[in-house]
Amino acid sequence: MQPSASELAYLTVKEMIVSGELPGGELVSEGDIAGRMDVSRTPVREAFLRLQVEGWMRLYPKRGALVVPIAPGEAEHIVSARRLVESGSAREVVADERARTELVRQLRASLIRQREIAATGTAAEFSAADADFHRLIVRAGGNPLLDAFYDSLRERQRRMTTHSISRDPGQIEQIVDDHAQLAGHIEAGDADGFASAVDSHMRRVHRLNEGSTS
Repeated sequence: MQPSASELAYLTVKEMIVSGELPGGELVSEGDIAGRMDVSRTPVREAFLRLQVEGWMRLYPKRGALVVPIAPGEAEHIVSARRLVESGSAREVVADERARTELVRQLRASLIRQREIAATGTAAEFSAADADFHRLIVRAGGNPLLDAFYDSLRERQRRMTTHSISRDPGQIEQIVDDHAQLAGHIEAGDADGFASAVDSHMRRVHRLNEGSTS
């Protein structure tokens, strides 16, 4: 089933924000987006309203829509939430040998994909692969409530990662190395090692101070 024009506009504009094509602080108009997408203003207006409700945009009548920047402290809060969910999920997985073996297989496949994107892809594509890698760990934990909660963080996580990579493209290789280390901790059944490594990994990627409460 094809998405409606408003749904397509919503998905397109949201991806533009997440990928950094529409950076935080930029003011855009319905006409600008409608022209890029070759659609009328109506579905774009509906998309803008939906994105405002979700906190991605702030609408100003007759002026346009402001792309809401990453808020001060947002990175710390998201990393804190991710660390708790991922570490707890990893602890559940390593206690189940069959689940651990299957997860390691999936993580190794993800690492191959990440290396391919690192060589030929874009920052936005890599941020999606990065988010998918971490989500595999949460999903393997088997808690549907945590899985749904983690899903709600996905696009903000991607936006932060894309921003970090755009600022320092050279860190992609380090991110993939970190992911390989995380997979190794799970394969070894080392939940404590995973918790420490994932904390250091996220702090390094998002440049958070070791002394942060997150």
